[in-house]
Amino acid sequence: MKTNDRQIIELMQAVDTGMAQLPDFQRSWVWDDGRIKALIASVIHRFPVGAAMFLEYGNENIRFKYRPIEGAPCQNTVPSELILDGQQRLTSLYAALYSTKPVRTRTDKGKEIERYYYIDIEKALDPEADDNDVIISVPKSKMVTSNFGRTIDLDLSSQDKEYAQKLFPLNQILDFTKVMSWQNGYQIYYDFDASAAQLFMQFSTGVITMVQHYVMPVITLERETSKEAVCRVFENVNTGGVSLTVFELVTAVFAMDDFPLREDWETRQANSFSGDILSVVTATDFLTALALLSSYKRGGTVSCKKKDVLNLSLQDYLAYADALTTGFAEAEKLLQEERIFVSRDLPYTTQLIPLAVLCTLLQDRNQIRVANIKNKIKQWYWCGVFGELYGSANETRYANDIVQVMDWISGSPNLPKTCQEAYFNPLRLLSMQSRQSAAYKGIMALILKHHSQDFISGREMDFTVYKSENVDIHHIFPRSYCESENLPRQKWNSIVNKTPVSYSTNRAIGGVAPSKYLAKIESQGQVNAVDLNQYLESHWIDHQLCRADDFDRFILDRAKKLLDAIEAVTGREITGRDSSDVIAAFGAALV
Repeated sequence: MKTNDRQIIELMQAVDTGMAQLPDFQRSWVWDDGRIKALIASVIHRFPVGAAMFLEYGNENIRFKYRPIEGAPCQNTVPSELILDGQQRLTSLYAALYSTKPVRTRTDKGKEIERYYYIDIEKALDPEADDNDVIISVPKSKMVTSNFGRTIDLDLSSQDKEYAQKLFPLNQILDFTKVMSWQNGYQIYYDFDASAAQLFMQFSTGVITMVQHYVMPVITLERETSKEAVCRVFENVNTGGVSLTVFELVTAVFAMDDFPLREDWETRQANSFSGDILSVVTATDFLTALALLSSYKRGGTVSCKKKDVLNLSLQDYLAYADALTTGFAEAEKLLQEERIFVSRDLPYTTQLIPLAVLCTLLQDRNQIRVANIKNKIKQWYWCGVFGELYGSANETRYANDIVQVMDWISGSPNLPKTCQEAYFNPLRLLSMQSRQSAAYKGIMALILKHHSQDFISGREMDFTVYKSENVDIHHIFPRSYCESENLPRQKWNSIVNKTPVSYSTNRAIGGVAPSKYLAKIESQGQVNAVDLNQYLESHWIDHQLCRADDFDRFILDRAKKLLDAIEAVTGREITGRDSSDVIAAFGAALV
């Protein structure tokens, strides 16, 4: 890394000739008119506008496609530097102070406009003048109008009119020849008047020369900088721009081989990743999964850290992208079998990455539909969910799980580490109060998987019913009733007192005691008592306790059943069900 100050003229010339260009992962974005004027004012006042960061171009390890800054005339020029940070400042300065074209910007309300920028010569020399009066932006026509265009308030459409208004065009300020030409015309216009000449001399010395000698600090990363370092540096410094992902960098690398990764992903996304679950998969998620898959296929160390994703080759992408896409589709089917239907109810979006890779590897072996193998995949999945193990340090866990689950499927007696580490504390049932946690969503899926039926229609809540009847999670002992009875919120608002029911059924339940709303459902002839009892039991709800409004015993009974269900899908015994803490919280042991 090198640091030095560079004159604004030098920077603008580098942009204009193409010696400084943008890496293709830098997306175009535009500052509004007010912000550009403020930037110009900072330069005129010689205030700092922040450092720029460049990367020396030419390292074969970093072959990014590049493009010129918007408006620069250079074509087919190989840059000597790429702009990593400072894109918008340099773009705005180039457009406003160097380019002869109107500046593409927008109003503060987002309307796209084109502007030229001028500086008021007299006001620029007045230390009390407001910057908004010193720096003026005018439309592309160089005329400011009002009264729906019928009245011309300011006309700068010719140089003589610029002279008359004593407004200097800022896109000439960095070109000595143009400055001298404008000055000569100005003096001729004022017939070489001494006071006019003196005014421009003060302006030239106090403003033009100062702007021409304005410097910006520039940090230059050397050619040997790695792609991972470039990505990390960009993430740290580019807080005001478009967030850079590894996908942007890989896109720029693949573009050097004329492969349009962004277009390929967008097509793949539209065709295969627009479903209820897979819509959450990002381009970076897909590349992370691809790094996992390709490293496993190669043998040796399996890894998907940022550096591994950045080092993906186009050959790897072309070899595995289609199979991985199918693997994600198989993962979605498996999740639907487990009664996870939409992305909102997905316990962990992160766990979808190794799940898709495992499904890809198993479909290669024609084992994806073998029941015993699928059951192992499901057991590993639920261990991750109820062990709540996919909240952090995911890349290492991804890699370990791929290797260990595949070994387990191949006959190894060793459980994957995720299965070994899965632990569910019985007290966790009471702390799950909203669908923010993975385990909360997991329990909802287990209730649906238990062939739970709607209280009124009796329809099993499969995918069709879930979607068509707006199934959502609601209290069994309604909130209003619980609050009126002063029941403990920790219990009645926990997952133990919640279950999925349709929107219409929830409205029919209302806010009364279970005994009352069950009697109401029966009295309206919507369902008989025997069937209704069966529907309740399909949710692990004891109908007798519910009809007796026995809240405490209901909570105990259902907590036990939920723990049993978790044990069944994880294959792991839940310890501490009769601990003193559990007895204190629930009123009795959960065994």
